[in-house]
Amino acid sequence: MRVAIFTDTFLPQINGVTNTLEKLIRYFEDNKIDYRVFAPQDGNEEYNHKIVRFFSFKFFLYPECRVSLPNYISISEQLNAFKPDLIHVVTPFNIGLCGLKYARDAQIPLVSSYHTNIPQYLEYFNLKFLSNVSWGFFKWFHSFCAKTYCPSQMTLELLRSQGIENLEIWGRGIQVEKYSPKYRSTMMRKEMNLENKTVFLYVGRISPEKDLDIFMKVAQRLNEKYQEHIHFMMVGDGPLTKTLRETAPGNMTFTGFLEGENLSAMYASSDIFLFPSSTETYGNVILEAMASEIPVIACNAGGILENLIDGYNGIGCQERQVESFYRASERLLLNYEIRKQLAVTGRKYAMDMGWDHVFERLVHSYQRVIADAKYLSNNKRTA
Repeated sequence: MRVAIFTDTFLPQINGVTNTLEKLIRYFEDNKIDYRVFAPQDGNEEYNHKIVRFFSFKFFLYPECRVSLPNYISISEQLNAFKPDLIHVVTPFNIGLCGLKYARDAQIPLVSSYHTNIPQYLEYFNLKFLSNVSWGFFKWFHSFCAKTYCPSQMTLELLRSQGIENLEIWGRGIQVEKYSPKYRSTMMRKEMNLENKTVFLYVGRISPEKDLDIFMKVAQRLNEKYQEHIHFMMVGDGPLTKTLRETAPGNMTFTGFLEGENLSAMYASSDIFLFPSSTETYGNVILEAMASEIPVIACNAGGILENLIDGYNGIGCQERQVESFYRASERLLLNYEIRKQLAVTGRKYAMDMGWDHVFERLVHSYQRVIADAKYLSNNKRTA
């Protein structure tokens, strides 16, 4: 099987989409599946002859994401030589549109995936008037796809409600060997003067659609009673970083992006994962926290519901309700036994969510799409 992937976000950018693609490519290599990736040029990437890069610049809404200027003639020439069996468009923007055009020109099966709830994000940037326009565009784009893969049932139902068809769930997994309580570091806590503190952790983009105003208000209220006994860690970067730093309390630390064992240690060395975002299509970080055996407090909305079982492996809170998040945070802060119970069951849940099973299902879906396309093509020839 030969697969061509088109994406407008890729390594070395760090986000849920790039993390998933990195693991997918590793799975392809381990299972002898040939591939090509068409992606933005960042300037800091390592060379790989199977990854084709195009000039790009920072996106004004998201400086950490990039807008590409792909060369369709070059793409066509490379794909004509590669002869893909299937094209998978990960993002429906500049590079993704080239994937769509080539699939139609060459009559190659096309699949896509929906990773980011752009229409909802627009509301956070005061662009709500563009929401209906964006849904119209997505409906048009995905109408050409044999399959559109959704990370969660909630996302699938959202797309179905907008008239998008041929939907299938492509879930997410977790590297249980990378996210584990074994990475808990007393040295890290000591160096950061956190030995006798309860540490609340956030991991993700620091941007408006993550509802970090809720996080900040919860921190403020907890500090009114417990400031000497708690600390807040913000891991990630984004357009709100500067603003939040300026208004953050003294017991809040901004680490920037963390990777590898540094990220693993930060998860495992924290005590409570506090994640207020209501816009997730899946929420990979929820599984990462669970695998690290720390209890999760998150929003009862969107893709989070795919994994969060309230009272079993975490606490679900009402969307954008400060009081709900505050009560859950205070409850876990004051009750170590509940904290430990949720952490243990969360770890147990995450252990059953390995990536290999996720990618096996995806490849089987690819094979069905390719087989269906061949069947239809043969029928047309004999008709």
